[in-house]
Order: sequence, then structure tokens, then C-alpha cells
Amino acid sequence: MKLHSFLFVLAISLFSQATAQQKAISLEELWSGGYATTSLEELRSMKNGKEYTVLERDPASRTSAIASYSYETLEKTATLVSANPAGSVPYFTSYAFSDDENRILLATDENRLFRHSRQAIYYVFDRRTGEITRISPAHIREPSFSPDGNYVAYVFENNIYLLDLGSGETRQLTLDGRENNIINGVTDWVYEEEFSFVRAFEWNADSSKIAFLRFDESGVPQYAMDVYGTALYPAQMLFKYPKAGEANSVVSLHLYDLPTGRLEEVPLEHPYYIPRIQWMHHPNHLSVQTLNRHQDRLQLYRVDASKNSVKVLLEERDPAYVDVTDVLTFLPDDRFIWLSERDGRDHLYLYGSDGTLMRQLTTGTWDVTSCYGYDAARERL
Repeated sequence: MKLHSFLFVLAISLFSQATAQQKAISLEELWSGGYATTSLEELRSMKNGKEYTVLERDPASRTSAIASYSYETLEKTATLVSANPAGSVPYFTSYAFSDDENRILLATDENRLFRHSRQAIYYVFDRRTGEITRISPAHIREPSFSPDGNYVAYVFENNIYLLDLGSGETRQLTLDGRENNIINGVTDWVYEEEFSFVRAFEWNADSSKIAFLRFDESGVPQYAMDVYGTALYPAQMLFKYPKAGEANSVVSLHLYDLPTGRLEEVPLEHPYYIPRIQWMHHPNHLSVQTLNRHQDRLQLYRVDASKNSVKVLLEERDPAYVDVTDVLTFLPDDRFIWLSERDGRDHLYLYGSDGTLMRQLTTGTWDVTSCYGYDAARERL
């Protein structure tokens, strides 16, 4: 009796599979993502330490939502926002929270530019009121909430803009941006490809200042590339591309003060590369890394934004080259943890806020590859 039941279930299963295999597969389903594998997309840990959020979307049906889940039970706890094409929330493909998690940045109609860069139509969704605000009518790049959540800074046509979410007013911070000439707030092709970052502006701790990089690529040779699309003939894309030995962009660091509207250049003695900028916890202190063209000498500066003065905190040299990493952690008192291979291996070092080496934190015949976080209460990495 059991054998008959098993054979019956097996027959039904094989029939179902055969029927499914006979289903016609359309190109539209393939290209729209109907057969894409599923995964936990854009997972974010929430500030309460008990929940995480993921982006749940179906490209075929153009539905998307941000859902929160419990770390302890893995059960869904809430839907924070979901696309409603018939209403005010369009289908979105990426998201980011403000620091207090009350507002969510939603990306729609994304267009990829190079390896890491993209532009999109962005909205801000307010979880408290349910209101949604379109940041700009145009496709923009790298929008970023201020730490207090009241502003969004972004780049449009190589200039930096600022949207006041309270008043709805937009302020243009730079005026000289021009395609294949001057870039403000995002990196040129070389930095995106070789230093792996795109957004080249950062908010300070109290939302009063923005530090940004300016790229003058007017002297960089131009490259022409055919781009094949839906048209009968390819279109030609022109962009600045320095081959070996040719001129790179001239990069400079600038500060914008929101209360006064003052814009000034930071005196860094004409660095060849500025691969990283990062604000410290002190609202007037900015860390800046610079490299020479051979990339065998790296300097870490502290910029005092209140005086527009600079101080070298440390220097790294290597006969071959110095790696640029993202392992730079500022403690609450602005002591900092730095990754260096000065002893032959990648290890962590603790420095005072003035650049004084306090001690080496890790040692051994192994390498630190990443530093994921710092627990200030227990002083653990």
C-alpha cells in the first residue's frame, strides 16, 4: 500500500515537472529578471541592534519594499515602505537610511555609468508622516543625508547641490562644474577605477560643513569610445582618460560652511592624489590622505576647518607602493586606529589624536584584512 502511494506521488511529480518544462520562456521574462536568483538584497542592520532590513523586490512585476526582520527569530517584524505605482511611492531599487532612521532615501530609474558610479531619480520617504519628496526632477548622483537628517547633498552636472528637507529649497554650492573639464563632489574615472570610490564629499559631525574634492581634468587627454545601444549606429562617448605617463586631473580639497555660505580651498601643498577624506568626531577636524604620483609616500593630515590649517599626523613610505585602505577608525576622543604593513604584515596601530603612536594593537605572521567596527563600551575591535 505504501509502495503504491509512493509511486502515485512520484508520477504526479514527474508529470508536473514535465508540464513546467514545456512552458514557453519569453525574452521579456529573461531580461526583466523573472528567472533571477533570490538573495538578501541590501541588508542593513538597524540601530536598535535587534533587527535588520532587506530590500524585497520583483523586477518582473515592478514591486519593491523594505522589510525589517528580527535577528533572534528571523521573523518579519514590519514593512517600512512599499512601492505603490498607482500612488506616490514608485518602484525603487536601492535605499539608505538617515542617521536617526526616520527618513529613507529611495533610488528609482537607476542608470549605471562606470564600474561603481550611477545616476538615478531619488526620493526621500518620511516614516513619521508617510510623505515622499522628490529630490530633483533630473537624474542625480550620490545623494547623502546630513547627520541631523535635515538636508540632502547631491551632485548634478558636476556641481554640488543642497536640498533643505524642511523648507524644500535647493541651494547650489558650486558653480564651475562642466563636463570633461571640472568635477565637484564626485570622482573622475581614475579615482573610481583605481581608488574604488565615487562620492567625493563628506558631511561633518554637526551638519554644518561639507568637505569635497574638486577635479580639474581640463589637461587630461580625451578618449573616444563607441557605445552600442538600440540605435542602428553606435554613439560616441567622449571622456577624459589618462594613459601611462599622461597628465592626471589636478585635485584640490575644499570646505563649504552652511551657516555662512563660505567656500574655501584647503592648503594641502598641491597633492598629486587625495584618495580618502573622512571627518573626525570633532566637527572642525577632517582627516585627509594624500599620495605622490609614484604612490610610495602616503601622508595623513588633520585639517582644522575653523582655521583652515593643516597638520601632518603620520607618514607611510614603501620602496614599492603604499596601499590605500578604508581601515581608519576614529575613537570617541579622536584617537585613531590605523592599518599599516610597516613590520612586513598588515596590522593595526593606535595613535593619539595628535598623531603620536601609542602602541601596536595586533602582531603575528598573519594579516588584518578588514576592521568591521569598534565597541566603545568594552573597547573591543
